[in-house]
Amino acid sequence: MVGLRNQSSDDLVKELLSTVKKLSDIQSDDRSLMTLCPEGLPSLQNVKEIMSLLWKLMFPELFFERTAIISRLEYRIGITTERLFELLQEEIAIGLSCRPKRNGKQMIDNYPEAHDLTMDIISFLPELKRLLYTDIHAIMRKDPAAGNEVEIILCYPSVKAMLHHRFAHLIFSMHIPYLPRIISELSHSQTGIDIHPGATIGEYFAIDHGTGVVVGETCIIGNHVTLYQGVTLGAKSFRYDGEGTPLNIPRHPIIEDNVTVYSNATILGRITIGHDTVIGGNVWVTESIPANSRVIQGGIRNDNLSH
Repeated sequence: MVGLRNQSSDDLVKELLSTVKKLSDIQSDDRSLMTLCPEGLPSLQNVKEIMSLLWKLMFPELFFERTAIISRLEYRIGITTERLFELLQEEIAIGLSCRPKRNGKQMIDNYPEAHDLTMDIISFLPELKRLLYTDIHAIMRKDPAAGNEVEIILCYPSVKAMLHHRFAHLIFSMHIPYLPRIISELSHSQTGIDIHPGATIGEYFAIDHGTGVVVGETCIIGNHVTLYQGVTLGAKSFRYDGEGTPLNIPRHPIIEDNVTVYSNATILGRITIGHDTVIGGNVWVTESIPANSRVIQGGIRNDNLSH
């Protein structure tokens, strides 16, 4: 800035014009960002509205006006679902345009496919609601500080994180670029819980407190699993192809049913934590753990523990 301040006005204009030209020089080869998404990018504003609509549809008793609850709930849900369909179809069509080229050609009209995928997503919403309520009930059973379901929905970040994750995971399974990651990162920024949309998570999943929890892409988590704050389910190392690009292969832990992982534990690599195991706080696990174990800083106990 000092150098620019000392220049004459003509020199300053030249310098600014040169900078603008350099910034405007879009790459002409296949690395150009414009070639990756020829129909534009998903709209962050639309995705935020999609998640807001979804939140209302999951809990209409709480987030629709009381007059609607009493007299016109089905009508309001219908209007909200219609708006959700419209936004989803638009964003999915844009996402599909960002897929790699097929036989050297980019698909232009993605709306027929986007329409069918959106219909599948809308049809899944009742199941999404059921799954989300299993997570709420898990928190009720695990946390004595939880007063009731309303308090959990309004105040516990894990509910919002799991709504985003279960929805993003469905879209991820449909191989739609960008949209699942945008949804998961919205949740990450709002809750401090970072779950990759590729992670597979079973029913009755509870996250207590939640800040700093990280769950990697290829994690498989069973039913009735509880994680506390600061838990990392990550990758220990990566394998690379001949060009030095990391291979996207299973590299994150498998957590079986009825496992509890306490705060700041780190579990790395494609290992299995056996069912009915407790992982203590601040431990580092890089090898598989048998079922019914208790892992603490001093070592591993296997005493047919049930919890």
